[in-house]
Amino acid sequence: MPGGGRYRFAGLATLALLAGCVAPRIKPSEPRPTPSPPPVATNAYAAGVRAGPAISDLQLSASDARGALTSFRESCPKLLARTDGSGLTRKEDWQEACTAASGWSVSEAPRFFETQFEAVIVGEGASHVTGYFEPEIAGSRQRRPGFEVPVYRMPPDLVRDWPSGTPAGERNGRPPLGRRDERGVVGPYFDRGQIEDGALAGKGLEIAWAADPIEFFFLQIQGSGRLRTPEGEVIRIGYAGQNGRAYVAIGSLMRQRGLIGSGPGQYSGSMQGIVQYLRDHPAEGRAVMRENQSWVFFRELTGDGPLGALEVPVRRENSVAADPAFVPLGAPVFINVEHRQANGLWIAQDTGGAIKGANRFDTFWGAGNDAQTIAGGMNSRGKAFVLLPKGTLARLRSQ
Repeated sequence: MPGGGRYRFAGLATLALLAGCVAPRIKPSEPRPTPSPPPVATNAYAAGVRAGPAISDLQLSASDARGALTSFRESCPKLLARTDGSGLTRKEDWQEACTAASGWSVSEAPRFFETQFEAVIVGEGASHVTGYFEPEIAGSRQRRPGFEVPVYRMPPDLVRDWPSGTPAGERNGRPPLGRRDERGVVGPYFDRGQIEDGALAGKGLEIAWAADPIEFFFLQIQGSGRLRTPEGEVIRIGYAGQNGRAYVAIGSLMRQRGLIGSGPGQYSGSMQGIVQYLRDHPAEGRAVMRENQSWVFFRELTGDGPLGALEVPVRRENSVAADPAFVPLGAPVFINVEHRQANGLWIAQDTGGAIKGANRFDTFWGAGNDAQTIAGGMNSRGKAFVLLPKGTLARLRSQ
């Protein structure tokens, strides 16, 4: 694999290694100090970036590149307007590629990416890829028998502010999400259990009602979905916000407690196995779902696809969720993992609560039963390359 060395703090790292060759004397009676763990990179620039293969060596398929070009075009207005949190690109870096994309023939899509981009490896390049989809569940615009699970819009008392009483010296960075009560006091927002018990009832925040609390729980995890009414109407809902409480993966909890697994008589560790346990053990299942205190608020969407974090439609087999600290949202990403169905070119247009760190991606598979099957079985390892406008790596190395 071609490519230069990492450019990030190489000189300082060498000095540190040389300094470590002479260890201080420690008396036999003194405990030996525990080495400090290496610092965790907070973004792609800190993790280090090196050259990947030539785009032509990736052998982009025509159909793959056509879909990616369409999604890249839709991302360009955001790329040219937003600040990149990965530390890799500036708004102006994308201007040439976006200008070229606007008039480029989709029949020549592979050549567009070969002409405009260079592949880079972020960190070690080892990738973990999962999948998500747009679920469709039974719902209703009005509350009626069989439809009792509220789908809430963003509440007005959900604010991003420091909790009342936080000392000035501790108010660093971005304030957390919380609730401002009628007295103006800011504290933690209602958690899942409190919301399920009616903390938001009667406030006029319901945009619809779902039929099944378990299906709605997993729709919240996906972040968007469809509600199909008994009359056949389809209501598309998308992520609007979250209550500021920590997300907990109940599958991991259930596996740790022996509730699911691969042993004789155990429920499968797949999504289907988790759902079956929750249905067979309603009281225990409700309790374990409440351990995920995160609650997602929605908004009704119009258009031809669910909106991702970039505020453009996410599209099947074109869009991927990534950590914006490690991938510029809107950038192309090439994935090469064991699960060949995920291999190819994607556009980073979404984020996810569990999608954190370098080369962690969540591929989008659309709606329907096959989308659920593919996404539910997608858990693969391999490599990934981020595609940046040509000349970006040289500029980073010169900084």
